[in-house]
Amino acid sequence: MTDLPVLAVLPNLLASLGQRANAVLVAPPGAGKTTAVAPALLGEAWCVGEILLLSPRRIAARAAAERMAALAGEPVGKTFGYATRMDSKRSATTRVMVVTEGIFVARIQADPELAGVSAVLFDEVHERSLDSDFGLALALDAQGALRPDLRIVAMSATLDGARFAKLLGDAPVIESAGRSYPLDLRYLGRRGEARIEDEMTAAIRQALREESGGVLAFLPGVAEIERVAERLGDLPGIALHKLHGQIPPPAQRAAIAPESARKLVLATSIAETSLTLDGISVVVDSGLARRPRYDRAAGMTRLVTERASQAAATQRAGRAARQGPGVAYRLWEEAATAGLPRFDPPEILEADLSALVLDCAIWGVADPRSLAWLDPPPEAAVAEARARLATLEAVDADGRPTAHGRAIAKLPMPPRLAHMLVRAAEMGMAQEAAEVAVLLGERGLGGPGTDLETRVRRFRGERGPRAEGARRLAERWTNLVRHPRERGDPTPKIATSGTVGEMGPRVRGGDGVSIAIALAFPDRVSRRRDASGERWASVGGRGFRLDPADPLATAEWLAVAETQGTAAGARVLSAAAIDQASVEALFADRIETRRTFAFDPAAGAVEAVRERRLGAIALSRGPDSNTDPAAIAGALVEGVRDHGLALLPWSETATALRHRAAFAAQHGWTESLDDETLTHRLDDWLPPLLAGKRRLSAVSDADLAEALRNFAGWDAMRALDRIAPARLDTPAGSSAAIDYAAEAGPTVELRPQALFGLATHPTVANGAVPLVLSLTSPAGRPIQTTRDLPGFWAGSWAAVAKEMRGRYPRHPWPDDPAGANPTLRTKNADARRDKSR
Repeated sequence: MTDLPVLAVLPNLLASLGQRANAVLVAPPGAGKTTAVAPALLGEAWCVGEILLLSPRRIAARAAAERMAALAGEPVGKTFGYATRMDSKRSATTRVMVVTEGIFVARIQADPELAGVSAVLFDEVHERSLDSDFGLALALDAQGALRPDLRIVAMSATLDGARFAKLLGDAPVIESAGRSYPLDLRYLGRRGEARIEDEMTAAIRQALREESGGVLAFLPGVAEIERVAERLGDLPGIALHKLHGQIPPPAQRAAIAPESARKLVLATSIAETSLTLDGISVVVDSGLARRPRYDRAAGMTRLVTERASQAAATQRAGRAARQGPGVAYRLWEEAATAGLPRFDPPEILEADLSALVLDCAIWGVADPRSLAWLDPPPEAAVAEARARLATLEAVDADGRPTAHGRAIAKLPMPPRLAHMLVRAAEMGMAQEAAEVAVLLGERGLGGPGTDLETRVRRFRGERGPRAEGARRLAERWTNLVRHPRERGDPTPKIATSGTVGEMGPRVRGGDGVSIAIALAFPDRVSRRRDASGERWASVGGRGFRLDPADPLATAEWLAVAETQGTAAGARVLSAAAIDQASVEALFADRIETRRTFAFDPAAGAVEAVRERRLGAIALSRGPDSNTDPAAIAGALVEGVRDHGLALLPWSETATALRHRAAFAAQHGWTESLDDETLTHRLDDWLPPLLAGKRRLSAVSDADLAEALRNFAGWDAMRALDRIAPARLDTPAGSSAAIDYAAEAGPTVELRPQALFGLATHPTVANGAVPLVLSLTSPAGRPIQTTRDLPGFWAGSWAAVAKEMRGRYPRHPWPDDPAGANPTLRTKNADARRDKSR
C-alpha cells in the first residue's frame, strides 16, 4: 500500500478539500485511487459522517470494499462496506460504503440532503455511464441547494479532468502519476473469415507458450467466453477462470485473487477498469466489445458487438503492466488502431432515458437538460422518454409524476419493469412479476431458451449462491409491492390505465409470467403472422421473428420481453405464450373499434369492414352493416386515386371526349382531361357520380361524360367544339363521328356520296389540320383514304368510280362528284323522290 503513486498527491487533495467542496483527481490505472482516497479522508475534520464511493460495477464495488477492509485488517462490513443490487454488507460502524451508481441514484432520490454523508467520490467517471452522469448531476444540484458542505470528488483515469473541473465549479485538478512498467504491444492481425473464438483460442495458446505470467483475455461476451473455454479444454498447470457479471461472487473473487497456479482469465470488458487482477502480466485483446445500444427506431435496447475504442484498448493493454512489465497481444493490425473510435460515446447520448426523465420529474426538474451535465441529454430522446412514461401512466400531460410514477420510481429497476411489478401486485401476481424482473436483469438464470415461463420454473428449482441470491432479491421486490388483496382476496383485478377490471380466479404460473411481461412491454405483445410461427406482428407495429423450431412458435400470441436485431425484423430472445382473452382483459381500455372500407381493385367495389384493434393488431374483423354512403363514396374515390383512372367504366362517349381534349390541347385549348389532371383534381368531379353507389361499374357512360364536360366548364367546351368538333356534318345532311385517336390523325369514315358537291377538304383545329377521310363502299368496305378531297375528285376518282359502278350499280358514281348532288340514297330512290316532288 505504501508504494501506491496516488499517495504522493493525497496531501494536495486533502488540503484542497479542506478549503473547497469539490475536486478532480486524475490518476492512471494502478495508481491506487480506488482504495487509497476514501480511507485517507476519514481523518479529516470535516469528515464526520459517511463516505460514499461510487463504483461502475458490482464486481468492482465488492472487490474495492474487500480490499480496503483487508488493508485495515478488518472484515468487510465493519468500517468498509458495500451495497449492490443483489448483495450488501455493512454495519452500524461502517464509515465507507462502496455502492454502485444505481444504488446511489436511488439513495439521493430518497434523501436529497444525503443526511449523514460527508463526501461522495465518483470513481472511473471517464466511463460516462448514465447513472454516473446522473448521480453527479443530482449531487451537484443537492450541494448547491441543500448541502454546500458536501464534498464531491470526481476521479478519472484519463486526462479529461478539465471538463469535469469546469462542471464542478472550476474545481482544482490534482494529477497523480501511475506506475510505469514496460509494456510490449504485439499485433497478431485476424483473418476476416475466421470465427473470433478460433482466433482468440490460437492467440491465447501462443501467449501461454511465449510468455510466463498470467493471461487475461478480453472477449466481447459470455457466449464467446464459453466457446473459447470449450476449445481450450484442459490446460495442465493452468487455472482457468471466467469473469463476467453472470458468475457468482465466489467465482469472481477467485478470478481476482492471487493463487499459486498460473492464471488464465477469460473476461468481458468488465475487467477493463477498477479491478486489479493479481498475477496478470499478459493481455490478449480481441478488439471487440458488446455494449447496449438503444435503437430509437425500434424503441428497444439491444446488445451490439462492435470494435473497442482506442481508450478501451489502452485500458485493456494496461492490465498487463499493473504489477510489473507486461505484454499485450492484439488481434488486429497496428495500422488499424488509428481507425478505432477514440472513446466510447457517453451512455446519455445513446440510452433509453425513461428512468432519467422520471427521476428528474420526481426530483422537481421538468426539463432534465436544466441540470449540470458534461453532455446534456438529447432533446429528442427526452421527448420520447416522456411519451413512454405517459403510456406507463408514470407522468401526466404536463410531465409531472403521478402517484403511480412515484411508486415505480421507488423500485430499483427500469420503469417498464417497475410498472409491471406494481400493476402485477394489484392483481395478486407480485411474485411472478418479481421473478420475471430478476430473470430479465440477470442473464443465465433459469438456463437457456426463449420461453420465460420455462425459465422461471427452472429458476425456482436452481441451487447455488447466485440463484439463491436472485430469489432473495425477488422476494425483497415482492415484499416492496405486495398488495393486501394478494393475501386473501380470491378475485384479484387487472389494472388498466388507472381502472380495475375483474379477471376471475387468481392467475398463477405461466399465465402470471406472460401477463407480467405484457404489463412491462405492452407494445411488444405479438400475434403470429404465418403458419410456421416465424413472423410476428406486434401491437407497437414492429415485426419480430422467431425460430420456427422454437416451442413458442406454435402459440397464437406471445408476450415478448427481449428482442435483438433491426427494427424491421428483430429476433425474439425471450417471451411467453399468452391467450387473446388475457390480452383483451389487460388492455381493454386500449382496444379501439374502427370502421374502415376495403377497396377491391379487381371488382372496383368497396367492402365496409368493422375492426377491433389493439394498436397495430386486428383482434377481429367482419362486415359492417351500419355504413355511411358518403364514406363509401369517399372510399371509392380513394380506390381510384390509389389504383388509377382505368378502373372507371370508360365507354365510347367519355373516351372519345378525352381523345378530343387531348387533340385540342395541342392546338391551343387551355383545359386538360388527361390522367394527371383528372387524378390530381379527382375530388372536383368524381364524388357526385358515386353518391349512393358501392361499385364503380354502377356509373353510367352518360353520367361520366357529363361529369367531364362539367369539369371542363361551359366556355371550355364551346372552345373544344370549335377546335375539335365531335362529328363532321356532310352535304348530304348526315353526320359522321370523328376519331381523334386514330393513328393517322383525326379521321372520319363515310361514303363518298355524302361529300358530293364539296369542292374543299374538311378540316379541324380551326382549319389547321385536314381530316383524314376514310371513304367506304355502300357495303362499308374501304375504297380510298385522302387528305385532299379536291385532288381525289380530279384524280383517282375516275378509276374508283368505274370499278364501283360495276359492283354497286344502284348507287350514283358521277363523273363530276364536285358538281353532283350529295345523297346517301340509291339512284331509283332519288328518282322516285324527284318524281314525287
